[in-house]
Amino acid sequence: MQPLIDQASEGEVVVLSSGTYEGPVIINKSVILQGDSTVTLVNKEAAPAISIQADGVSLGSFTVKQEYVAEFGAIQVSGNNVTLSGLRIHTQGYGIVLRKALDGVIQNNEVIWSGPEQVSSAQKGNGIDLYASQDIRITDNIITGMRDGIYMENSWDTEVMDNTLTRSRYAIHCMYLVRSKIMNNTGELNITGAMIMGVQEATVMNNSFRKQSTNVHSQGIMMYDVQNSKISHNALEGNRVGLYIQESSGNEISQNDVVRNFVGVQLLDAEGNELHSNRFVSNVIEAQAVESQNNIIRNNYWDTFQGLDLNRDGASEMAYAINPFYQELVRRKAPFQLFFQSPGMLFLSELHTEGRDDWMTDTSPLMRLDTNSIAMGKSNPSHRIVPWLGVLLMLLSACSMIYLGGKQK
Repeated sequence: MQPLIDQASEGEVVVLSSGTYEGPVIINKSVILQGDSTVTLVNKEAAPAISIQADGVSLGSFTVKQEYVAEFGAIQVSGNNVTLSGLRIHTQGYGIVLRKALDGVIQNNEVIWSGPEQVSSAQKGNGIDLYASQDIRITDNIITGMRDGIYMENSWDTEVMDNTLTRSRYAIHCMYLVRSKIMNNTGELNITGAMIMGVQEATVMNNSFRKQSTNVHSQGIMMYDVQNSKISHNALEGNRVGLYIQESSGNEISQNDVVRNFVGVQLLDAEGNELHSNRFVSNVIEAQAVESQNNIIRNNYWDTFQGLDLNRDGASEMAYAINPFYQELVRRKAPFQLFFQSPGMLFLSELHTEGRDDWMTDTSPLMRLDTNSIAMGKSNPSHRIVPWLGVLLMLLSACSMIYLGGKQK
């Protein structure tokens, strides 16, 4: 492939003929490389398969196989206004790496780990790796089996939208970003869905992070040192912790569906955040808060709460103070999880009132579940039965007891 690029003029469109090409390739002029499903570039040398060092380069619709194991990308980008679209990248290192790049577009690509399956995630590279770059748009990519699906550090105004990220360590990993947008992404079967750290003015909206539960540190969304950001309309389901918030302040967290997690939301040293209009359904532990003061918590739906709505405005006049007795007991003695919602555990919880003023409290919890939402709405009708699951189990238990009692007579 290198002779084709060397012979091309600035701005020329190079249509690649069917076949297998050998790498590595260095692109140091503005060209457009266009292939199709019959075009494959294979690189076995100690260098990126494709190194883009010029501005205005575009690659489209062919396969790249990086078969050399190393700490660099199959495609390495240091130019501006670069477009990577429709590529299928099989790598034993990193997928796409951008360094000090501006105004780039990475869309409709597939990045797959092709090295040994038994290696740990720490021995792999990231699917898309972004550093010190600005105005990069990452959309509609599919990334599987990498260290982090999308990793971004020290960058500004990035957009990460409509990507599907599975079986990696972190689906999306953000470090020291400003004004980033993370929207409409799907992450499943990772250790953590979105790891957001040292971030300011971020928008995290309409994402679905499900089934992050295989690790003791698994979370749907993890926020650490996040400031002045908006986290809304996300579906966090089946994770060990749905939403984890630590040392973060000034954030608005609203309209999220937190469903069937072991812990719905955890706060640690988090102050000055507003949590409102979220829906907490069928979580084993709804909420935990440690040394987290001055947060505004209101108008959330908690499926275990029974309030009193005298003026019929949909919110309870009774506040919901979330009793930490069970989670503190489980933290000290994990086997006590077996007694979740048992009569004895509920009785002991009722007796526990120590430090009530410091309990996490929703001042006006909602009385009804809004089923027109990500996890409970039309997109997944099976979730509509969640509020009735407890009632159904009670009826089945009662029928079983009556039946067995009749047989003994």
